Amino acid sequence: MKLKQLWKSWVDEGEVIARFGGATLIRCSNGKWQLRGGSHNDRLAAQEWISLFLHEAVVQIRI
Repeated sequence: MKLKQLWKSWVDEGEVIARFGGATLIRCSNGKWQLRGGSHNDRLAAQEWISLFLHEAVVQIRI
């Protein structure tokens, strides 16, 4: 088994909350929120959804 695959199996990536096209909203095990991937339009749709339904969260955007 490759070391990278082994490492990923040990690390908790978090829980997927929603997907917006190619963008994925994730709640990490440490309580932080991340928006990963997607196009510009996907991220805009996610940010709009977050502002309506998850307005208390501070989301880190990772491209």
